[in-house]
Amino acid sequence: MKEEYYKWYSNDLGLETEMLVFGERGKPVILFPTSMGRFFENKDFKLIESAAWFVNNGLVRIYCPDGIDSLSWYNKGVHPAQRVRNHMHYDAMIYNDVVRKAQQDTGHHHVVTAGCSFGAYHATNFAFRHPDVVSHVFNMGGAFDIKDQLDGYYDDNVYFNNPPDYIPDANDPQLWNLGLVFGTAEHDFCKGANQYLSDILNRKGINNWLDIRPGNHDWPVWKEMFPHYLSLI
Repeated sequence: MKEEYYKWYSNDLGLETEMLVFGERGKPVILFPTSMGRFFENKDFKLIESAAWFVNNGLVRIYCPDGIDSLSWYNKGVHPAQRVRNHMHYDAMIYNDVVRKAQQDTGHHHVVTAGCSFGAYHATNFAFRHPDVVSHVFNMGGAFDIKDQLDGYYDDNVYFNNPPDYIPDANDPQLWNLGLVFGTAEHDFCKGANQYLSDILNRKGINNWLDIRPGNHDWPVWKEMFPHYLSLI
């Protein structure tokens, strides 16, 4: 499997960031790390290995950007308003640097977003905010409500980055074109969060698949899910 390492200065973040890319061609998949995870996490936990057939056959090219959760949602050293703003800089970096590179590399305008656990939050929130460049969202053990990270603080920036809050009122017609999968497990502590967001989407008439499997909130379940979901592209 071809693997490439990238490091660059992000104008949106105001710091250097890193990324691993797997494969040579195919549909671009942006795969986020879990909470406070790094760009190499999905490789280390063998999620990339689970998708090797799709990568080696040129069906997908997987982009694993770094995360900045320790500077944003988990950064208790700054005011909650700054945590949200830091996340918004990250959102801009993903759009301006990662998505644009993926588009140029592969010739595809639309990308797939995916992630496990808190990475699923990033995948889902990014797709809902930018449905113009996302075709599919593959969540594995996701949690989507970030208000618990903000010590009771709330403003418009929180609202527009908290899918359970803004999706009921969202009306971008491109949201109805997304291929949405909410993968969870019977004993996953995030199962309720998946059911709740899936129900919101169902009430809006936005098609989605709530996939509940045996198991827990852990990598073995996600490694079964990921190649299955890639087969849906």
